[in-house]
Amino acid sequence: MQNACVYKNRLDEVKIGDRLDINHLFNLNGKVAIITGASKGIGKDLAHLLAQAGANIAIVARNKEQLEEAAHEIGQTGANVLPVSFDLTKVDETAQVMEGINKHFGKIDILINNAGINVAKPAEVLTSKDWDTVLDINLKSVFFTSQAAGKYMIGQKKGKIINMSSQMAFVGYYKRAAYSSSKGGITQLTKALAIEWAPHQVNVNAIAPTFIETPMTKPMFEDETFKEEVLSRIPLGRLAKTKDLFGGVVYLASDCSDMMTGQTLVVDGGWTVW
Repeated sequence: MQNACVYKNRLDEVKIGDRLDINHLFNLNGKVAIITGASKGIGKDLAHLLAQAGANIAIVARNKEQLEEAAHEIGQTGANVLPVSFDLTKVDETAQVMEGINKHFGKIDILINNAGINVAKPAEVLTSKDWDTVLDINLKSVFFTSQAAGKYMIGQKKGKIINMSSQMAFVGYYKRAAYSSSKGGITQLTKALAIEWAPHQVNVNAIAPTFIETPMTKPMFEDETFKEEVLSRIPLGRLAKTKDLFGGVVYLASDCSDMMTGQTLVVDGGWTVW
């Protein structure tokens, strides 16, 4: 397949005013993408997005029934969709799961580490179990999933890893001691992997959204006091929607971001620029 970002590799040949085929700049045709936590919510939306951009998709989550439903929906785009029911905290089995995905598709081009969880408790009552629950999903599983998928990318001398961080990696907030710690860890892990795997042309970046409106977060924002508090911190004056991540995710997944690695793209409506 012709490089989707041709002008980037032949920059000297491009002149201002040259006609570019915008439809091909972020083309993912023939790519294989893995999205974790993709049976619902943000993960499923991102799987739809990459499928529409031309990628074949492996969706990973625990709930087999929801996975099958999501795979059927995403398959309507024409993409080859593989549902993989797996508990990401079982890190000793992660390599085997990635091996199965690689065997099914013949390669792994893109990994989106989307799965995440929060235990919203004041710091003074947060338990050891709460801490482990959050860190095991949000940070530990991200490393071992990246490690397992990264080995195939290293062998190919090409790959894109996108970690789901959060604005909470950069600011403090109530009842998020474990969550903020995990997302701060993601931002640093992204840098560490980027440095190690840059010689293999594996790009590792992250995207850090603000609060996103989803069916799962809807009950949270039924508390008007909480909603007003959150909105007061977002200069653009609204909560994010999953579609607000689409441009950043496609960019980071495409060849257009080949010169970007170790970065966290913040999509927070201005929260962190106060």
